[in-house]
Amino acid sequence: MSGIHSTVGDRETLCFDYTRFLSASCDKHWSFFDAIYGVMPLFGMVTRSQNRCSEFKSIENLNVQIRQLAMQVLSTQVSDETNIVRLIELVKSQGLQELDIQLPYALEDEQLKVIKAECRNAVSMTQDDERLHVVIAENITAK
Repeated sequence: MSGIHSTVGDRETLCFDYTRFLSASCDKHWSFFDAIYGVMPLFGMVTRSQNRCSEFKSIENLNVQIRQLAMQVLSTQVSDETNIVRLIELVKSQGLQELDIQLPYALEDEQLKVIKAECRNAVSMTQDDERLHVVIAENITAK
């Protein structure tokens, strides 16, 4: 679901396969708490999130942790734009500043504007077909 990290300069970039998330979420058996976290994802991020990423955490552990947290905060019941904003917030909460998202389709300009507005313009995004590259601005908190 999330893939190998790549390093650009001194930054790590997480690769997240949103298409695989959509497939996996169809097979998920929802508990009461999963439903609550789906409605209030930030509550889930605060209560279930482990410490922010540090240089002592292995890349594999961070990858697994983000994949698990993504299954808690992303939902097929909301728009793709909302899920992408949640994913950006999740990645930022784990101390990363770059994210590549593999989408099932290329986003339209209007969708990109919605995501940027929801993140209070704290991100820059470039799209190459179905791959969206997100850079999270430092010292700015997303909505």
